Amino acid sequence: MQTLRQDIAYAIRQMRLSPVFTLTAMLTLALGIGATTAIFSLIHTVMLKSLPGVDPARLYRVGDGQDCCVEGSPQDNWGMFSYPFYLRMQQNTPEFEELAAFQAGGAQFSARRGESDHIAKPLRGEYVSGNYFSTFGVSAFTGRTITATDDQPNSAPVAMLSYRTWQQEYGSDPHILGSTFILNDHPFTIVGITPPGFFGETLRSDPPSLWVPLNQEPVITGSNSILHRFQAWVRVIGRLKPGASPAALPDKLTNLLRGWLVNESGFPAEWMEGVKQQLPKQKINVVPAGAGVGVMKANYAASLNILLAVCSLVLLIACANIANLLLARGASRRTQTSVRLALGGSRQRLVRQSLTESLVLSIMGGLLGLAVAFLGVKVIVALAFRGAHYVPIDATPSLPVLGFAFLLSLLTGVLFGTAPAWLATHVNPAEALRGANRSTKDSSSLSQKSLVILQATLSVVLLTGAGLLTRSLQKLQHQDFGYETDHRVTISLSAPYNSYPQPKLDAMYRDLQDRLSHLPGVERAALAQYTPTQDNWGEIVIRQGHGMPNMNDPVGSSWDHVNAGYFEALGQKILRGRSITDQDTASTQKVAVVNEAFVKRFFKPGEEPLGALYGLDLPKYSATYQIIGVVRDAKYQDLAGTDPVRPMFFVPLAQRVTYDHPLMQSIDDSTHFIEGAVLKIHGSMEGLEPQVRRVLADVDPNFTLLSVQSLEEQVDSNFDQQRAVAQMVGLLGILALVLAAVGLYGVAAYTVERRTSEIGVRMALGADRMNIVRLVLRGVFLQILIGLAIGIPASIGCAKLISAQLYQVKGWDPLVLCGSILALSLCAFLASIIPAQRAASINPVKALRAE
Repeated sequence: MQTLRQDIAYAIRQMRLSPVFTLTAMLTLALGIGATTAIFSLIHTVMLKSLPGVDPARLYRVGDGQDCCVEGSPQDNWGMFSYPFYLRMQQNTPEFEELAAFQAGGAQFSARRGESDHIAKPLRGEYVSGNYFSTFGVSAFTGRTITATDDQPNSAPVAMLSYRTWQQEYGSDPHILGSTFILNDHPFTIVGITPPGFFGETLRSDPPSLWVPLNQEPVITGSNSILHRFQAWVRVIGRLKPGASPAALPDKLTNLLRGWLVNESGFPAEWMEGVKQQLPKQKINVVPAGAGVGVMKANYAASLNILLAVCSLVLLIACANIANLLLARGASRRTQTSVRLALGGSRQRLVRQSLTESLVLSIMGGLLGLAVAFLGVKVIVALAFRGAHYVPIDATPSLPVLGFAFLLSLLTGVLFGTAPAWLATHVNPAEALRGANRSTKDSSSLSQKSLVILQATLSVVLLTGAGLLTRSLQKLQHQDFGYETDHRVTISLSAPYNSYPQPKLDAMYRDLQDRLSHLPGVERAALAQYTPTQDNWGEIVIRQGHGMPNMNDPVGSSWDHVNAGYFEALGQKILRGRSITDQDTASTQKVAVVNEAFVKRFFKPGEEPLGALYGLDLPKYSATYQIIGVVRDAKYQDLAGTDPVRPMFFVPLAQRVTYDHPLMQSIDDSTHFIEGAVLKIHGSMEGLEPQVRRVLADVDPNFTLLSVQSLEEQVDSNFDQQRAVAQMVGLLGILALVLAAVGLYGVAAYTVERRTSEIGVRMALGADRMNIVRLVLRGVFLQILIGLAIGIPASIGCAKLISAQLYQVKGWDPLVLCGSILALSLCAFLASIIPAQRAASINPVKALRAE
């Protein structure tokens, strides 16, 4: 222990004596360790961190599928369920202490606090079962949680407010408890505030501000309620009883599901043959849910893994750089080391002292790296979630993150300190004391050059990766979306209340469109249930005379209710037939405009779609809509993906269908509530949002504006994740290039100093300055060429690993490869030209005299 204290004290003294070296090394390490720690911090939060609550290890999610369908047809790998099937699972799973259900997608509430708020504000909410909070072991910060008593059909309407919303929206007002909130025109009593740090069961941007019992869903949605229907819209998490095993639950729940689908689901009789055909593929998995529902994990895992790999390469380059500095420093201390060895010092003792110095340096760099990690997490979150108001990711390092940073610092110190420590002590004391520092063979020179080759190789890999991701992002942003984004503005708003009668809604929509159309700078306005990038409704399409389709085939289509002028406002071109006009009224033939993908799916090649009739879900309604036009395919979803455009049809907002089937009537009624509008404008958007707010308030004060943004911004926000990864990899690639340049400069300068006498002899024998410059540059570029020879194939190989993240870009993109080679070559030239010029300025007489 005494020896260790001495070594640490000696290391600190040496660092004080070399402040430039110490600062350079610490900054290099801080950037490498800090970047890697930042990514680990995000991986820990997104993929590893448990939910706040009691004993999260006993939490299991029922079903891990991510797909759902609003018509509730079989999902194969189930992850969302109807409320009636959730109740059936509760009755048949005694292995669970509690089984909680919660809304999969969340809800948007228009909220006013009693009579004090005259203007409603949007609050994100979530319907949950009465045992939701007790299942997770979460208590209220103040007041109480929602209980099973609150989740009954005739219970008094209550809700819980999130701690963050209570603080930021309502100033931590203690009187909020017990107060009345008007949610979508219905009074609810706030019974509790959730604890700080609780964001729900799913880590996501803009988590819920309100939690409402599931049995209040019919109160808010009225006749359009899906609580007791077969639609799949809730996820389920349960807490196992102590000692219970989840091993047998998947088979048990799968059998329960298959029996329920056939006997109790409530599917229309026309669907049952297809449902029975698909039964063998229906399954339910049971997976650990201590970290909640991994939506963000599924969406961001690949990107985080890429960033972690990139940061690890940058850290490796940093280690190589520090090792080069230590090798050069070891060479300068050769005489001192030789004296110690000549006086009887053991090599083991000297290696330990040198290694201790490296570890002290790395730990100090790690401490500085924590600050870099803190800022790095904030930067990455800001880049990846640009449009979010709040992301529940804390940049403050947790204990696991601190432990990771400490271990990483130790590993880094050992990695870059071992080889220099060993080489520094394996010198010939007799030669060193005779002054043979320059004229004898230097074993550290080969090590330094090898490290430079490693840096060049890794730099090419990083620069190529950054270039490929940047090219992919550019292609994503400039792809053909099928509609115009210039001079288009989208308005997102909460749907009007379901309690409004149809005539009132229709009149409101006409008034709203007319007022929006007459705003200054607006050329055209159109309303829609969904605008681009919003999720949209899907149903089974049945053509007249074709009967019930095979459920094993693709039979669904998305659809949207829009009013006259929608395609013109959006810039989505009609290819055949006509658009929806003001003449398509409630009393005329029900019409539809379909996209090209719809025609490809439901019509044979060469078959005429115009004039054809089709309907939804049941054969008896197959003559409901007549196709009047074909619109160009457009990307409404999955803008960043390579999946083909989904079939889609558009029907007039002014037309309503009267069904004799209660479910079908409910579907038609619920799809007439608009949630967006599109404006075609000339000029800028400046001042537009206040005007839109006034228009909404004049039409109906209960309209709640969510956002007003250009369509270009709305589309661009879909690429935030790709942009964040490309920008971070680009920054890290530049950092790697700078570190490689520093390493090249150090090796070139050290080589010139070691070969001073040789250069003097060459100049004495007639070599001119250009010969000497070429000599130095040739030595540097030989290392670069070796690095390129290794790095280019490695880059192409690594590109295959990230191919899933690339859009219309190949791993051997010549433009990217040429750019990477040019950047590294230019960097190498700038790093070596100064030592080369210094070598060319050597006075041969002085050099030979010094030798």
